[in-house]
Amino acid sequence: MTWFLCVCVFLALALLALKLKLRVSTRGPQEPPCLPALPLIGSLLSLRGPQPPHLLFKGLQEKYGQTYSLMMGPHPVIIINQHRHAREVLLKKGKVFAGRPRTVTTDILTRDGKDIAFGDYGSTWRFHRKVVHGALCMFGEGSSSIEKISELVLSESAAAGLALDLTPELTRAITNVICSLCFNSSYRRGDPDFEAMLRYSQGIVDTVAKDSLVDIFPWLQVFPNADLRLLKWCVSVRDKLLQQKYDEHKANYSDHVQRDLLDALLRAKRSADNNNTVEAGSESVGLSDDHLLMTVGDIFGAGVETTTTVLRWAVIYLIHHPQVQRRIQEELDSKVGAGRPPQLSDRGSLPYLEATIREVLRIRPVAPLFIPHVALSDTSIGDFTVRRGTRVIINLWSLHHDEAEWENPDRFDPGRFLNSEGTAVVIPSSSYLPFGAGVRVCLGEALAKMELFLFLSWILQHFTLSVPTGHTLPSLEGKFGVVLQPAKYKVNATPRPGWEMDQNQMC
Repeated sequence: MTWFLCVCVFLALALLALKLKLRVSTRGPQEPPCLPALPLIGSLLSLRGPQPPHLLFKGLQEKYGQTYSLMMGPHPVIIINQHRHAREVLLKKGKVFAGRPRTVTTDILTRDGKDIAFGDYGSTWRFHRKVVHGALCMFGEGSSSIEKISELVLSESAAAGLALDLTPELTRAITNVICSLCFNSSYRRGDPDFEAMLRYSQGIVDTVAKDSLVDIFPWLQVFPNADLRLLKWCVSVRDKLLQQKYDEHKANYSDHVQRDLLDALLRAKRSADNNNTVEAGSESVGLSDDHLLMTVGDIFGAGVETTTTVLRWAVIYLIHHPQVQRRIQEELDSKVGAGRPPQLSDRGSLPYLEATIREVLRIRPVAPLFIPHVALSDTSIGDFTVRRGTRVIINLWSLHHDEAEWENPDRFDPGRFLNSEGTAVVIPSSSYLPFGAGVRVCLGEALAKMELFLFLSWILQHFTLSVPTGHTLPSLEGKFGVVLQPAKYKVNATPRPGWEMDQNQMC
C-alpha cells in the first residue's frame, strides 16, 4: 500500500509540475524586475544617495539583474546594463525604440523637439538627419579642411613652464572646427561671441536632461526654479547667435555654392518650399526656421562639448600614465617625424594612439547614460515585455565596465585595443559602444574621431604633459550631466626637443 501511495504522490507532483510549466509557457515574456514604487513618486526613494545615476544603476544590477525597471514618477523606465539587450534595442529593434521622451528642459532647449538629438522619430527627423549627414561628409576622410584648423594654439605660459588650464584652448579649437562646418567661420581668442558660447554651453550642460524633478513632474515649472531660469537665459544667448548667423546666410545664399551645414539646410528648405524634393513630395517634412536653427544648434552644441570633454579626459589619463604618453610620442617620432604635423592619412600607421583614444572613450564614456529611447509600439527586450511609451536607458558605463567583457575594467590599458602583435587596432568586445549604434547612432562619430586623432597627435608631437609642481594628479571622478565632465585641473605642457622655438609661431 505504501508503494501505491508513493506512486500516486509522484504522479500528482508530476502533473502539477507539467501544469505549471504549461502555464509559464503560455503566459509569454514577463515584465523585468522592478524597483519598489510608490504612488505618484514611483521609485524615487530607491534612487536616493550620493552616487551619480550611472554608478547607482550599475550597482542595482547585483540585486535586480542586468536589465530591470523602475518608475521615474509616473513614467516606466527600463535600465539596461549589458550589451546583448543594448544591441537588441539599438540595432535589432532600432526603429521600434527610436522614440524620445518629451521633457521640460529638452523642450526649452530644442523648441519642442525640433532638433535631431532630442527630436522624436519621424519623417521630419529622418530628412533632417539625411541633410546633416550629407553636410558632415564635407569633412570626411581625405578632406584637408579639418586638418587646416586642427593645430592647437597654446599660450606663452607653456613656454614659460607655467601651469595652465587647457580647457579654454581645447574648447576654442574644437569650436572653430564646428564653426567651420556649421557657419564657415572661426573665432579668435577673446572674441566676445566665443566667450558668450563658453558661458551658455556650460549652463546647458549643467541643467538639461538630468532627470531633475521638473522633468519628472512638469507641473513643478509653475514654481520658481533657478535651473530653469539659467537654462532659459543660456538658450536665449545661443539663439541670438544662431539667428545672427542664419540671417547672414540667408542674405548671402547662392544655389550654386554650399559653404557649410547652414547652406545645406537652406537649400533643403528652399527645395521643400518649391516642392522639388522627393521627401517633400511623398511625406510631410517640416522645415521651418525653428527646425533649421535647432538642427544647427544641436550639431554645434553637441559637437563642441562632447569632443572637448573627451580631450580633457585624454590629457588626464596621459598625465596619470606617462609611459603611455612616451609610447605615443615614440610612435609619432618614428612614423611622422618632426618635419610636418600629423595628418588623417597617418591614422593607420599610429595604432597605439588610436588604441589610446578608444580606451579613453571606454573608461570614461562622454555620455555614461545614453539619451533615453522610447518604445513606439508594444515589443520586447529579450524575455521581457515592453509596453508602448516605456522609456529605455542604456547604461553605457556598465557596458564599458562589465567584468565579464573587460579584464580589469577600471585599469587604463590601451593595449586591450591592439592585436597580439601591437600593429593593428581591434574591438575586443561587443560591449564597446561609445557612439551608440543603429538608427540613433551619433551623427558626429566620424568627425569626432578625426578631431580626437588630430588634436592629440599634434599636442603630443609638440609637448610632454605633466603635473605642475605642487599640484596633485587630476581627479578621475567626473561630474555627471549631459556629459561626464572632469573636474578642473592644470597641466604643464613642456615643449619637446626641437619644438621650443616654434612657440613664437603658435602664440
